Amino acid sequence: AQEVRAASLVDVQPGAVVSREVISKPKGTVTIFAFDEGQGLSEHTAPFDALVYALEGKVRITLGGVAHEVAEGQLVIMPADVPHALTALSPFKMMLVMIRA
Repeated sequence: AQEVRAASLVDVQPGAVVSREVISKPKGTVTIFAFDEGQGLSEHTAPFDALVYALEGKVRITLGGVAHEVAEGQLVIMPADVPHALTALSPFKMMLVMIRA
């Protein structure tokens, strides 16, 4: 086992979205993302629940047509099959936990 600060696993890169998968199992994944300000993920759905935990910075998450501003230390649960999108309001890092069961 090794202790590590989750946000240190990825670096924000200019104009980019960077990700690093840290756990990949048939029933779920844990991925760390870094977004430059203004970068994001366009609206999409997933067939399983997901949890976003903000590690650094601030993001706008639109979930089912409702915008939420999420900052460091906060989390949002995105239910399966609900359209969602993300836009970084500042350089932003998050942990995404997806549960496939």
